[in-house]
Amino acid sequence: MRKLTAQARDAFIQLLYKRTILILAILFCAGVGVAMSNMSRLSSNLIESQALQNATLYADAIAEARTLYSVGAVNRLADVHNVIITHDYATQENAIPLPATYLLELAKRLSEKNQGMSVRLYSDFPFPSRNKEGGPKDDFEWDALSALRKNSDQHFVHIEQFHGRRALRYAQADIMQASCVECHNTHPSSPKTDWKVGDVRGILEVTIPLDDFATQTKTALRGTLFALLFLSALALSGLTLVIGRLRRTSHELEKRVIERTAALQQTNAELKTEQEKSNHLLLNILPESIAQQLKDGKSKIAESFAEVTILFADIVGFTELSEKNSPAQLINLLNDIFSAFDRLSEEHKLEKIKTIGDAYMVVGGLPSRRIDHAEAIAEMALDMQQELARLSALHGANLNIRIGINTGPVVAGVIGTKKFIYDLWGDAVNTASRMESHGLAGCIQVTESTYDRLQDKYLFLRRGTIQVKGKGEMTTFLLVGKKVSQLVSV
Repeated sequence: MRKLTAQARDAFIQLLYKRTILILAILFCAGVGVAMSNMSRLSSNLIESQALQNATLYADAIAEARTLYSVGAVNRLADVHNVIITHDYATQENAIPLPATYLLELAKRLSEKNQGMSVRLYSDFPFPSRNKEGGPKDDFEWDALSALRKNSDQHFVHIEQFHGRRALRYAQADIMQASCVECHNTHPSSPKTDWKVGDVRGILEVTIPLDDFATQTKTALRGTLFALLFLSALALSGLTLVIGRLRRTSHELEKRVIERTAALQQTNAELKTEQEKSNHLLLNILPESIAQQLKDGKSKIAESFAEVTILFADIVGFTELSEKNSPAQLINLLNDIFSAFDRLSEEHKLEKIKTIGDAYMVVGGLPSRRIDHAEAIAEMALDMQQELARLSALHGANLNIRIGINTGPVVAGVIGTKKFIYDLWGDAVNTASRMESHGLAGCIQVTESTYDRLQDKYLFLRRGTIQVKGKGEMTTFLLVGKKVSQLVSV
């Protein structure tokens, strides 16, 4: 399944590679489309922002003009004899317009001079003379009055269809000034006579169509689009030439990479084979954990073990047999015997240490510690007797084996830098060797320390006290087999 997935991925990558120009063209078009979409959105925001700025400037200018007219003209002429201040100033001599009337006239003229723009001043308390046009006329104006009475320092803006054109409608509060309060409260036609400074008298609304801005922006965007398309075409042409050259170079490099990869894979395979051979040889010489320490760069390997069980075995009669058989026959027989012993050591998870001539040494309890090392060695010894009997009959040879076992502390490690081995040192090793050399043919002789650990599970014969070279008198035992209870439990 993974192989199929990898193949599908590689095929997809190859397809993308072959269609690079098409993909780039699509990406360029998509990029131009996204750019134009973003520019359109930005231009729309810019149009609305510009319209809002213009409306705000108009409204502020109108309001400031009304304030200047009220303070700079009306208030100064209020006490001048024969000067009349009225909304009907056009029909009377020596009359000037009220500030509100002046504002309305100014708004009217601005609307006439700016095609499509509308400036209105309205209130929910219009003077009777302006009832028809001075009050709110649609939902926007009612909403503006409601909103600005609550937050008079803000402005109220909507973008909507106005007289068939998309427009920005801007409204701000017309705040009652101190210079106007008395006039509005005392005027005989005033619809409200309790005005206070800061009250919202009405709304000043400026409406600006957006289509003129949009037309100008579209023209600019069209020019930008053509420029982008031209630049994209140039870039795509350049990339086509570069990619064509890169493809040729890539094919050449790919061919070289394939050749060198094949050579490298072959070299790696050969190295792996050699490494496996080396590992196999190393594991035939050393325990796996010791071999790994050497691989890791550890040069001195030595460890103490408080208690292990050591077995020495020697084939009795092998010297006489070597005189009657050819070297090839002798080697074949010895190989069969020691190969069988190696198999037994693996079955019982014991560590073979070495063979010297026709002698065989194996130990239990190292390099990996285990509590049943004595039992494992006992089983190994009994199996070795049976295996030798089988091989002796198979080869028609009269062979026997002498085995010695001892339990005690040792030091184990690797010695030497060439042809090194994993070996044991300590008095327990020497004693085990003496148990074999002072043993009886066909018997398994054990020391008292080994007997103490095995006496509850195995049958022994007491050999008694014997004189051991270098050790003096020692009490030894002969291992016969497992006790019946142990055989049943197994």
